[in-house]
Amino acid sequence: MIPKELKNNSKILSISVIALLIFRLLLTATIPLLDKTEARYAEIARIMQETKQWIVLQIDYGVPFWAKPPLSTWLSAGSFELFGINEFAARFPSFLLSVLLIIIAGKIVKKEGYSFYLPGFILLTMPEFLIHTGVVSTDTSLEFCITLMMISFWQAMKSETKTYWNYLFFVALGLGLLAKGPLIIVLSFPPLFLWCCQDLKRFKIILSKFSIIPGILITAIIAIPWYYFAEKETPGFLDYFIVGEHYKRFVEPGWKGDLYGSGHSQPKGMIWLYMIAFVFPWIQVVLYKIWKNKTTIFKNSWSSFLLLWAFWTPLFFTISSNILHTYALPSAMPIMFLVVYFWDEFTGKKLLINVALFFPAVVFIAYFGWFATGKLDYKMNSDKYLLENLKVTTKNKKIPIYYWKSKNYSGQFYTNGKAQVVKTDMQLDSVQTLNKKLFFVIPTKEEIEISKKQLDQMTLTQSNYKTSIFVTK
Repeated sequence: MIPKELKNNSKILSISVIALLIFRLLLTATIPLLDKTEARYAEIARIMQETKQWIVLQIDYGVPFWAKPPLSTWLSAGSFELFGINEFAARFPSFLLSVLLIIIAGKIVKKEGYSFYLPGFILLTMPEFLIHTGVVSTDTSLEFCITLMMISFWQAMKSETKTYWNYLFFVALGLGLLAKGPLIIVLSFPPLFLWCCQDLKRFKIILSKFSIIPGILITAIIAIPWYYFAEKETPGFLDYFIVGEHYKRFVEPGWKGDLYGSGHSQPKGMIWLYMIAFVFPWIQVVLYKIWKNKTTIFKNSWSSFLLLWAFWTPLFFTISSNILHTYALPSAMPIMFLVVYFWDEFTGKKLLINVALFFPAVVFIAYFGWFATGKLDYKMNSDKYLLENLKVTTKNKKIPIYYWKSKNYSGQFYTNGKAQVVKTDMQLDSVQTLNKKLFFVIPTKEEIEISKKQLDQMTLTQSNYKTSIFVTK
């Protein structure tokens, strides 16, 4: 019998979780919005809050953004209403959703006699989950909705009578359709179906525990209106979003139809390397325990449920070439529950806890190391500090800012959408004629594209590792 204090390690777990959440909140408030993805979603939310256009997402004024549904943008835009336009407000909804997941998981495992802080420790020491605890993206809201769906399904199936869990399942599905679209169906329904196939009686239980027709209506009422009005206001949205984003993106390597970037072409099966790296060290522990218990793990309904939930997502993305490491995030919660499931069998818990703290420690050291040496502004993939320094060094706050060829999303955000673009030397000549003085932002590697004549008319005023800002003489 394992002593309770060894089983829980409550003190170190509680201290670690509280410290990690405080540190993550500090990062949320002090790290600038990073290009390309995070600053892009923050800028979309900023435009939404400014224009009060809550239906059609805009990547620039008057330019619709069809790639994602609105839930995470609504949350960030609403946060801007409360806290003002800043990176903390943009990220706070993601931080809050992650904390809610930790609390939900803590309450579930506490009923089984484990520390309330154990799930939080496991999750916050996973690189993927720690990163997304306070990042502006659609992935955290998708993860939240999938988790709510799966837990609601499990609780409804195990309840003796029909409960509110069955309605919560359909609420989460509707929200998921607003978080990431039909992808939530693809990532949640197959593992549920396979789990029911293990015992065909489960299909009959679904009919008795779920109010299917009212539930579908609940999902439809939550999700369909936005899709209808988005297509009505910007015809073509549904074709791009449903066919392009949910089919071509995953089956066409280097998908050329992406209106907002380019496909992330990777070797097939790359998702498993992302799982190994970004769910470290818990994925390794779980895989080892699965192998050790391979003859019995599917005999337990809970462990088989978690196993299918955890590994369906990477199996699905195995055949895709267009993937990101963020696609590992939906597996974080079931991997955590599997670790808890095997927790009593671990004999080297303290060693495992120390290994798990490796990634957070690296982030901690890097952050305070850069902060102490004054290199934080130089190392960040953001134009925030460059633009802030311009405001400090010039009394004229209205000097126009032009980007060469394309604006960085962080530049759009931190200039409140006032940054403009020039794409040729001829256009640059024109804007110089119109403006006695202007700031010109050039990616460092693209300075060679600017003629010597143009550069001779400018003075370097700010720079970091990737961007330079010149002022015309």
